[in-house]
Amino acid sequence: MGAQRAKVADVVVRTRVNGEWREAEVWPGASLLAFLREQLGLFGSKNACEQGECGSCSVWLDGALVCSCLVLAAQANDREVRTVEGLTDAGRLHPVQEAFVEAGAVQCGFCTPGFVVAVADLLEKDASPSPATVREALSGNICRCTGYAKILDAVNLAAARLLERT
Repeated sequence: MGAQRAKVADVVVRTRVNGEWREAEVWPGASLLAFLREQLGLFGSKNACEQGECGSCSVWLDGALVCSCLVLAAQANDREVRTVEGLTDAGRLHPVQEAFVEAGAVQCGFCTPGFVVAVADLLEKDASPSPATVREALSGNICRCTGYAKILDAVNLAAARLLERT
């Protein structure tokens, strides 16, 4: 018989998610991604590589784009988290989301939330990014279905639409 390990007590994480304070008990080693999906029922951020390589789990933490698979849920305590679900406004899709649909950049859809968050982050910082800037901003996201052309079309469409609004 092997030695038994003591059970680690859960921790309470309280964070502002998409503008609303949420609280749940989690295992101390739980990722922010697991907290969002399993405790809060926010399934937009995807669990893919669990190594910060694919970008499918991208969210904002205090305004900075992060891979939620690499952040402990406890690190988000008393902080602001914004997910792809937080982009909609009163049920209306964000212009980046609309552009992805219209440009046909969604294919299987698994990577789409991460790309949408990365593009929204880019366009919030640079309303008219150069092609090189777009490629750099999306370098942390992987899509296995496309050649990225439609994703780049969606970025250009979203940028144009957002510029029209201003």
